[in-house]
Amino acid sequence: MINKPLTYKDAGVDIDAGNELVERIKPLVERTRRPEVLAGLGGFGGMFAIPPDRYREPVLVSGTDGVGTKLMLAQHLGRHNTIGIDLVAMCVNDVLVQGAEPLFFLDYFACGKLDNDVATDVIAGIAEGCLQAGAALIGGETAEMPDMYSDGDYDLAGFTVGAVDRDELIDGSDIAVGDVIIGLASSGPHSNGYSLIRKVLDRAPDAEIDGSPASERLLAPTRIYVKPVLALMQSITMKGLAHITGGGITENIPRVLQGSIDAEIDTNSWSRGPVFDWLAKTGNIETAEMRRTFNCGVGMVVIVDSNDADNTIRILNEQGESAWQIGRVIAGDAGSPRVVQYV
Repeated sequence: MINKPLTYKDAGVDIDAGNELVERIKPLVERTRRPEVLAGLGGFGGMFAIPPDRYREPVLVSGTDGVGTKLMLAQHLGRHNTIGIDLVAMCVNDVLVQGAEPLFFLDYFACGKLDNDVATDVIAGIAEGCLQAGAALIGGETAEMPDMYSDGDYDLAGFTVGAVDRDELIDGSDIAVGDVIIGLASSGPHSNGYSLIRKVLDRAPDAEIDGSPASERLLAPTRIYVKPVLALMQSITMKGLAHITGGGITENIPRVLQGSIDAEIDTNSWSRGPVFDWLAKTGNIETAEMRRTFNCGVGMVVIVDSNDADNTIRILNEQGESAWQIGRVIAGDAGSPRVVQYV
């Protein structure tokens, strides 16, 4: 008996569908193109030339991340057009805190069976995120892996590279007692804490928040702070930046503090918003757990000299951000871990 010849498609991988996807997304990628991009989509590697007259002593800053189990919520709702914004945001906001301008971005999309409509929606979101960040989408990888993922499931990872002059790196070494801590509003939980969020949703799957389904409110994309903060850098010397991700304010601000200093945060300086109030109430989540799991309404933190505080807030507000003073830097105990004190 002669066995039928097997093809890659018989094994669950459709090469033609992959080629079709590349053609679909080329216009999306082209929208993000910067002059420094040297090759179009489809090469073995993306090429990006650092402009020789832009930096005196450039330092490359790289970042990689995913969006965690927020993907499961997007897939459950069949809403795939914003999760790519989350992917870009988690990477570019990270390199931003060291003063770097994100230059380019690459993505990795893995699935069990390639659905070109879904993949196009996801990559359209990635392209939108790149536009918001000013980064070029210069390449990526689509992997169709039956047996690894179930049909309808997909996973994402992102990678970005930014650049900053060595003498303009922001590392927190100049932060001192008396400096002011300014918060920039988040758009919601961003892309952190969704394993807990999904547990809360299990308790109230049909709940609403301010008249909208809770699940949809929780899918709001992560805010990208790149352009407003880069604009701020032109006028204000920033001593420190912190991207408030997993661990919340409690764990992320100490990452940029050096020496015997702590952060004092005035929790009465802002309202965390209805989404976080709903999560806390519905999940019966204690305050300390909320603060170390979610951003609780603050997605990025800027630390500046007290003399620059008013101008910093003004400039950020003019750039479309909601910014306000949330605390200050205080003296800490020598030899003890740097901490956030809530008042």
